[in-house]
Amino acid sequence: MHLPKYIFSEEVPETKKFLGLFLTTGWNDSYKLSETELEFAIRNSWYTYSAYNGHKLVGFGRLISDGIIHALILDLIILPEYQNQGLGKKILERLVDKCKEHQIRDIQLFSVKNKSEFYEKSGFTRRPELSPGMELKWFRKD
Repeated sequence: MHLPKYIFSEEVPETKKFLGLFLTTGWNDSYKLSETELEFAIRNSWYTYSAYNGHKLVGFGRLISDGIIHALILDLIILPEYQNQGLGKKILERLVDKCKEHQIRDIQLFSVKNKSEFYEKSGFTRRPELSPGMELKWFRKD
């Protein structure tokens, strides 16, 4: 699949641009992150990769990692009108390649149920239902 001419960057995007992209996911309905909190989170990522169409941020993905053993892919977001064009795959490949460059042995990610197939096409496997793994969610009540 041929991608249109996007500009890719490893620089952390401007907070306002990222906020606009992040809000398209609906995740902030639960997280209730302020612009400052969101900026802090992405600036403390181990690695970020952004896609622009001109000056418009249209795709993003990030890694948090210890740089040796574990990495977690987060916030792989593509603006809805740019989805299904191969852009998410390109960003995911770059995130995985970054991990491979550092010989990171364990790459994990979170996926909503209806997006699992997308990740499986890139070699990710679903964790078995009875596998070890826990999660604690805590949301502010403003």
